[in-house]
Amino acid sequence: MHVNVSEIPHRELYNLLLSSVAPRPIAWVSTLSAAGQPNLAPFSFFNCVCVDPPLLAFAPAMRASEDGQAKPQVKDTLRNIRETQEFVVNVVTYELIEQMNLTSGEYARTVNEFALAKLTPERSQIVRPARVGESPVSFECKLRQILDFSTASNGTSLVIGEIVAIYLDDAHLKDGRLDRNSLDLIGRMGGMQYTRTTNRIELARPKVR
Repeated sequence: MHVNVSEIPHRELYNLLLSSVAPRPIAWVSTLSAAGQPNLAPFSFFNCVCVDPPLLAFAPAMRASEDGQAKPQVKDTLRNIRETQEFVVNVVTYELIEQMNLTSGEYARTVNEFALAKLTPERSQIVRPARVGESPVSFECKLRQILDFSTASNGTSLVIGEIVAIYLDDAHLKDGRLDRNSLDLIGRMGGMQYTRTTNRIELARPKVR
């Protein structure tokens, strides 16, 4: 079977991509509006893209209207980042999966997802948005660039942030370094599926002379 992308509906292409490009890491992004209203939302179009400079990127799509008739709106996360130029990316562990999912709802801008999910907003070191206190790793970011691909109903923007500080929970440190094996992280699959990253395989790269 071969699929011509231009000949299938957006929803079908969306489902195909999310089911086959997986598992995807989850950016649990905390932001503040210009007026100081906290926001917290997860995004699975996310990854680390560079080390020098240290850059993270995630892609928030437009927020659909409830009745499907009104024009889609920019998500609060993207609006807040445009206003303040700052955000925090918190990693999501299996222990936090239910609270992460709760914050994925399309709530009114006045809703504080930290309070809704009973999460602890801890003060960041450099940026103004709080980090998720229960997350073992948080990346404080300053906005580097936003690429807007489309303003259509299914449009998406790519947010690129430069990491300016990193929080590491001491409980996940070993000999002064992050113990990767202690992180029970989750990844996003297609549909409503998630996966745990505790089943791991070590594989050395081949030595080429």
